[in-house]
Amino acid sequence: MDSLVVIIYLAAMVGFGVWGRFKAHNQEDFLVAGRRLGGLLYTGTMSAVVLGGASTIGGVGLGYTAGLSGMWLVLSIGLGIVALSLFFAPKIQKLEIYTVSQMLELRYGKGSRFVSGAIMTAYGLMISTTSTVAYATVFHALFDLNKVWSVLIGGGIVILYSMLGGMWSITLTDFVQFFIQTIGIFLIMLPLVLSKSGGISELFSSLPESHTSPVGIGWQAILGYILIYTLGLLIGQDIWQRVFTARSPGVARWGGFSAGVYCLLYAVAGALIGMAATKIVPGIEVQDDVFVAVVDASMNPVLGGIVLAAALAAMMSTASGSLMAASTVCRQDIVEPILARKDIVPDSVGGVGADGVNSDGAATGGSAASASGSSVSGSVSGSGAKSTLVRSLVRETGDEVRDSRIYLIVLGVVTLVLAMIMPSVVEALTVAYNLLVAGLFIPILGGLVFKRGTIVGVMAGMILGAVTTVVVMIVSGIYAESAIYLGLIASLVGYLVGSFASKPTPPEVMTAWKERINR
Repeated sequence: MDSLVVIIYLAAMVGFGVWGRFKAHNQEDFLVAGRRLGGLLYTGTMSAVVLGGASTIGGVGLGYTAGLSGMWLVLSIGLGIVALSLFFAPKIQKLEIYTVSQMLELRYGKGSRFVSGAIMTAYGLMISTTSTVAYATVFHALFDLNKVWSVLIGGGIVILYSMLGGMWSITLTDFVQFFIQTIGIFLIMLPLVLSKSGGISELFSSLPESHTSPVGIGWQAILGYILIYTLGLLIGQDIWQRVFTARSPGVARWGGFSAGVYCLLYAVAGALIGMAATKIVPGIEVQDDVFVAVVDASMNPVLGGIVLAAALAAMMSTASGSLMAASTVCRQDIVEPILARKDIVPDSVGGVGADGVNSDGAATGGSAASASGSSVSGSVSGSGAKSTLVRSLVRETGDEVRDSRIYLIVLGVVTLVLAMIMPSVVEALTVAYNLLVAGLFIPILGGLVFKRGTIVGVMAGMILGAVTTVVVMIVSGIYAESAIYLGLIASLVGYLVGSFASKPTPPEVMTAWKERINR
């Protein structure tokens, strides 16, 4: 019965993907849902994208091993969303761009887009890959499939509904997934496992003090979570792309704040479920096995199916959002600029396109911004010598939605391959977050709050931060907390020294930036 519930859920996700297909009429619809989400949809989709397998399966597992203080991983995610929404999201929403790298180019001028795009693409791929591995594990447990088939079926469904309508499909499926997560975790799983463990008072009185203390894991571990996840959430492409979907700065601020508060409650719920699981299913050695074990031990097949669907919802929403982020950055910030420099992209891409958008991300006539231009008609010189795939990637047909789908499918296949061969998803996730935060946090934050920052400082900060982090991880191990500390320090030093040692950002760039940010 639990398998049937999950199958119905998966079929519904594909159905909502088809619905989104009819709402995605152009690139703006496909990439940012037309920039017209209201508060309810925005809150649901923002909550769903940040609460993935690590927050659900991992959060319960940490509650099992560390007690109440196991909430700090998800708590750090919630704090990041709260900070982003209150202090930065309204400004970000006004930019009307598609990627974080485009913000750097708008603020500092040309020069940083490729490097920042490469880091952000790798980050998106790793997040999508780890989520794919997580829901493949659930598929294996439910349907007794091997890893390859679990990845192919689960990943194929995510790619299918994401590809159909892009951000509109992802928004609709995310909102349903948010609804299922709320019912499964808060209304079914939490009260049932607390009741089965004797109630919250009995639970707290029976556990050691280290498991009931909110800081039992220690301040060093808490600081590590905040540095990696809170700062990472402030600058991640998957999160910014959701901010771009808000229809107004107010929606971006208060809808995002509501999502952050929801994440804080989700953190506490996961930790309490894990604590209760120590009484219901004691002796589990692998903490990621706790979630499924406590579901099997505490509820009937129907309720168990709903809760497992909630877990799948958390993982699949994160996978689809990260995949969309990676494919958007790969196209906008890596491939098309390279092709443009090689004169593969039509000349009209470098100027103002049919919808009034030019190639450096500036909108004209009130149109939405795009760093890679807009729908382009015409042909590429010598196109007969180029393959159909290459011609489609450079938008020769002018079908922006189709071309965005191609990138999403290609990156989706890469994700599936990585999910099948990657030896440790935890290591991959750690590397991705370390590189993201150490390489990009200082330049992005500086662009929003520090007027003297320059493109030289950005490049120095990105390179020094990323290289320092990689060297420390090689020397001291991937999980060395010093990697993120030293990487951030190196990035800050490089950013400040490079900025003060170089000429200020050209006045015309700063003027255009101020006009965009203040409108």
